[in-house]
Amino acid sequence: MATPAEENEQQNQNPKTLNEPVNGENEIEIEEDEDYEEEEEEEVKPMSKESRLRAERDNLSALVNRLKKEKVSLRVHDLIIKGNTKTKDSVIEAEIEEILKEANSMQGLIQAAGIANARLRNLEIFESVDITLDSGPSELPGTANVVISVVETKNPLTGDLGIFTKPEARSWSLEGSLKLKNLLGYADIWDGSVAYGWDQASEISAGIALPRFRGLKNPVTARAMLLSQDWLKFSSYKERMMGISLGLISTRNHNLAYNLTWRNLTDPTQMCSKSIREQLGHSLLSALKYTFKIDMRDSTLRPTRGYAFASTFHIGGLSPDSRSLRFLRQDFDFRYAIPLGFSKSALNFGVSAGLIFPWGSGFRNMASPLPERYYLGGHTSPVSTLAGTTTLLGFRTRGLGPSEQRRVTADAPERDVIGGDLAVTAFADLSFDLPLKLFRDAGIHGHIFACTGSLNKLTENEYKNLSFQKFKDSFRSSAGVGVIIPTKLLRVEVNYCYILKQLEHDHGKTGVQFSFSSPM
Repeated sequence: MATPAEENEQQNQNPKTLNEPVNGENEIEIEEDEDYEEEEEEEVKPMSKESRLRAERDNLSALVNRLKKEKVSLRVHDLIIKGNTKTKDSVIEAEIEEILKEANSMQGLIQAAGIANARLRNLEIFESVDITLDSGPSELPGTANVVISVVETKNPLTGDLGIFTKPEARSWSLEGSLKLKNLLGYADIWDGSVAYGWDQASEISAGIALPRFRGLKNPVTARAMLLSQDWLKFSSYKERMMGISLGLISTRNHNLAYNLTWRNLTDPTQMCSKSIREQLGHSLLSALKYTFKIDMRDSTLRPTRGYAFASTFHIGGLSPDSRSLRFLRQDFDFRYAIPLGFSKSALNFGVSAGLIFPWGSGFRNMASPLPERYYLGGHTSPVSTLAGTTTLLGFRTRGLGPSEQRRVTADAPERDVIGGDLAVTAFADLSFDLPLKLFRDAGIHGHIFACTGSLNKLTENEYKNLSFQKFKDSFRSSAGVGVIIPTKLLRVEVNYCYILKQLEHDHGKTGVQFSFSSPM
């Protein structure tokens, strides 16, 4: 056996013998720590660009699939508005708050945000509008904050100047306008315009539009105007008007306006007919006009499906003044488009009808106000407009209807167009793509059309003489073919019109005609 001294000597000679197991454990722990650090380094290693894009795409795809398959409940907690230095918060909130807070799901909120964006852009006071959805407070799950970031227009003053032509009236006009936007911070638009027309109309007007003013739901509009129109060529009178108009209600489908106008009719030639002469002089127009309109067509420039309807009621004489024009006028317009399924072809047809009648004591023997009557003719497209019974292709402006001979002179006798009280028009229009790809890409297409219309007098007891046979015989008609060039602002037509039927004193002409129509 070894003595204690020998054991101590052996331990001194081999000092690591007893510690080897301990040191081995430490080495294992150190290696494990190094492996853990390497794993951490691998975990924090940034993803490659391709991997990150792939992950984002997968997350987005998963979100889209979820939105398609199930309704994700979500409601608006708060609206946060940024970037408006001049525009009142109340104006922006009034435009979008109601529609956003009605949404109760993610899908509904995304759709509402798109509508809200369009509404803010339509105010015409922002250069850009961005709407983003942010998570709501953590203590309120299922909520979102809507952040509206706007950039206001840097230059609030804009202007336009141009020369415009009306081939059907053989007239030209120089028109200019100025707009001052958001002067008061209520999205208000102040505008002034001047139009000078050779041989026909001149106008000076100024107005203000307040889409949202101090919490009012309906826009407020007001306009003052001074207008002069020359109808000597057609009806032997000049018309001068000075007045104001107030917009009382203006929504997507409804419009209510009040007009107060002082009007003066004159005949500088002193050759007008008896009916025109009886209405010369000063008169007051105090009238209320209500319009209901719904347009469900896929396009106003080239409709291929859907329908449109407009009803306009006009009452004049809302004044105790004896010179106030008292009348009732009702107009209806209906349009319908049917796709035919080939070459982007569609069949459009429409019907318009209107009636005007005076009211008051002895109204049966009274004549309706001359400027408020119906006049047919002109080259405005009936397809794109909902402007009442005014258009019959192939006939000049005020080219058909009741007329009366002017005072007899040594020259050939001429007649004054005096308008009518009952107007009916109808049309059918077949549109189709042209064979050249260049035309199809530009939206240029062809059409074949047919039009018919009637205009009759009912006032001054004339309704007693209007039989069904006379009404049927009063219809004129035309047909033709043409090429349509749609632009962002206008529908331009080059048509060949053929007059199928016209009466003795009408002014219809077979041949090429040009049409410029603005959708209404």
